[in-house]
Amino acid sequence: MEKNTQKTIITVVGKDTVGIIAGICTYLAENGINVLDISQTIVQDYFNMMMIVDFAACQKPFAECQADLRELGEKIGVDVKCQREEIFEKMHRI
Repeated sequence: MEKNTQKTIITVVGKDTVGIIAGICTYLAENGINVLDISQTIVQDYFNMMMIVDFAACQKPFAECQADLRELGEKIGVDVKCQREEIFEKMHRI
């Protein structure tokens, strides 16, 4: 039997600075959001991270987490977007 998951794509883009990954991952851990996969690169001082996470155990409403992550990103100087997997796939379909 497959575990119920609520996969979500989180993207983080901006000027590289200390603490970006720590800030995002701390928020996720504090809210029971499990990181399933993560990829990050730095190209000419620009930070880019894409995460696939599972919201199944999160107690907060999805929209509240989206807003929290966007605000957190603003505080650390990056743009954070959070989209449900099915929405992300439909938006990026060729």
